[in-house]
Amino acid sequence: MSVSKNTARATRVEEYLIKDEPYYEPVGQEIAVFEAAYRQQLPVLLKGPTGCGKTRFMQHMAWRLKRPLITVSCHDDLTATDLVGRYLITANETVWVDGPMARAVRTNAMLYLDEIVEARKDTTVVIHPLADDRRVLPIEKTGELLTAGPEFCLAISYNPGYQSVLKDLKQSTRQRFVAVEFNYPSAALEKKIVRRETGVDEAMAERLVKFAGMTRNLKGSGLDEGASTRLLVHAGKLMAAGIDPRTACRTAIAEALTDDPEMIAAVNELSSSLF
Repeated sequence: MSVSKNTARATRVEEYLIKDEPYYEPVGQEIAVFEAAYRQQLPVLLKGPTGCGKTRFMQHMAWRLKRPLITVSCHDDLTATDLVGRYLITANETVWVDGPMARAVRTNAMLYLDEIVEARKDTTVVIHPLADDRRVLPIEKTGELLTAGPEFCLAISYNPGYQSVLKDLKQSTRQRFVAVEFNYPSAALEKKIVRRETGVDEAMAERLVKFAGMTRNLKGSGLDEGASTRLLVHAGKLMAAGIDPRTACRTAIAEALTDDPEMIAAVNELSSSLF
């Protein structure tokens, strides 16, 4: 039985290129900051509530900078091996298969670790050598030391609202990054986004945004989060497909926000006051 380390090098970087411009509305200086960090080879931390546009921003920046984008949605079972790579046994040989992190370094891609605090703490440590001025990825199992090229970019995201004692971003990790804070856009901008993304008319978009504001006022008073821009887009798309507004708001927003029957009823009452 032979051992091969070449499998991952056959990965076609073109598979991760974003060819069409993802729609994104800037809310501040985030594009300029990200481009400056990219040119200075600094990693970037995106923080903000779920559904406010962090992932879309990364897609837009990957398209803008013409770099492949490899995204990993982090979770409790994500291991360092999942990120770096592993040996797999096939019929005739043992082959090394790169994980997304090694693949991104080899191809000078953008590596985006979404909701990094969901990953195991020992997993986040493997990004440290890539996130400081060393910009290297040691692969112990193959004896390799990968050096990131100038076009490689590391970005991570997390939602501070979901932090807990058990799921917090360690100072040793966060202080390696340039941090960019995201939040929900202004009402006028959010209305523009909802119209553009869903095709609903201005009046309907305005009511959806007003409804979102009502639910956001319930954060900490029965809801963990209010309706995100993403949920507004979901509701708007249902309306554009012919679903009546109250049903769209109930299924796309109220039921998505909570399982508590009383809170669902309360959110439905809010939508009934507008639609």
